[in-house]
Amino acid sequence: MRPHNFVLFEQLSRISVDLGNLSMRDHVQSLSSSPLQDEIDVLEEENENILEKLRLAEERWAEAEARARQLEKQIASLGEGVSLEARLLSRKEAALQQREAALRATAVQKSVSRDEEIAILQMEAKNANDKVTSVVEHLLEAESENKSLRIATQKMILTKEEMEEVVLKRCWIARYWKLCVQHGIHSDIAEAKNEYWSSFAPLPLEGVLSAGQKAREAPSSADKADQENNHRVTFGIIDLDGEENIESMLLVEKGLRELVSLKVEEAVLLSMAKHRCSNIKGSLFLLDGSNSAEAFVLSPEECEDVQFKQAWLTYIWRRVHNHGLEEDIARDRLQFWIDKSTHSPNSQDAIEVERGFLELKKLGIESQLWEVCRGA
Repeated sequence: MRPHNFVLFEQLSRISVDLGNLSMRDHVQSLSSSPLQDEIDVLEEENENILEKLRLAEERWAEAEARARQLEKQIASLGEGVSLEARLLSRKEAALQQREAALRATAVQKSVSRDEEIAILQMEAKNANDKVTSVVEHLLEAESENKSLRIATQKMILTKEEMEEVVLKRCWIARYWKLCVQHGIHSDIAEAKNEYWSSFAPLPLEGVLSAGQKAREAPSSADKADQENNHRVTFGIIDLDGEENIESMLLVEKGLRELVSLKVEEAVLLSMAKHRCSNIKGSLFLLDGSNSAEAFVLSPEECEDVQFKQAWLTYIWRRVHNHGLEEDIARDRLQFWIDKSTHSPNSQDAIEVERGFLELKKLGIESQLWEVCRGA
């Protein structure tokens, strides 16, 4: 389709041609008519003006058409740019959406991973706590067992006082087996027993007498400041080293029971009595408390035995007094045996010492001392 302006231009061109033809035909006819010629001139001039206007209009149309095509190209180019930018923006938006989705997925994965890690850490913490609890329980059990073993070990180890008692009881056993050898008592075993127990207590009489002397001495204020030293009587002739094992006490108790079962002490005292002076009229063993026996002079050997037993009784009652046992009589008994040691023994003293040992047995003094020493 042609543009409207171009159609108009063609119609005007035909009109101008027709007018031209018409003017040419009528030229001959109207040479004689000048007004008409003037009018024709005017029309031709107008026609020329119209043609000029049409030409200008056509040029303007061409220019407008050119500008329109240029604008269309620009619009098309601009549209392509806008479309390209839109596509780029769309791609960027899609990339951003993908990145956002990826980030969300990563965040979710990290969240799940973090939750799993927290769960694992909690499980490890629980396992560690269980292990710590188990270790603590085992530690407490070990400490309890260690404490029990320590207590048992302590019970198996003698105190200084108990070690001293063991040494003095060895002196007692060694002395009476030595007297058995001297008096021919149990001659089949006396020599071996004397040799064995003398190896532990070479000076039995001196050891017990020294203990009695220490027990008679009142503790000084310096000694009272250290109560433990009250039970650590150190005898210059008795070595306490290596006697801390309870096996030593068990062995000594076995030796004492052997003396009792063989009636060694009774046999020794009876043998001493036979060697006493011929004017003895009463038995040495008046344990019923009567004073009907006539006084008699003890032999040196019997005096020594009485002094030995007085020292032993003094030592025992000093321990009883120090431990606060038998408070109603302990002080009196200790003082009684201290006073007895101030003069030479006689027959009455011999009777008193036997009564003293019976009293110790009746009161269970030895058991009380054992319990208080073990409890300490």
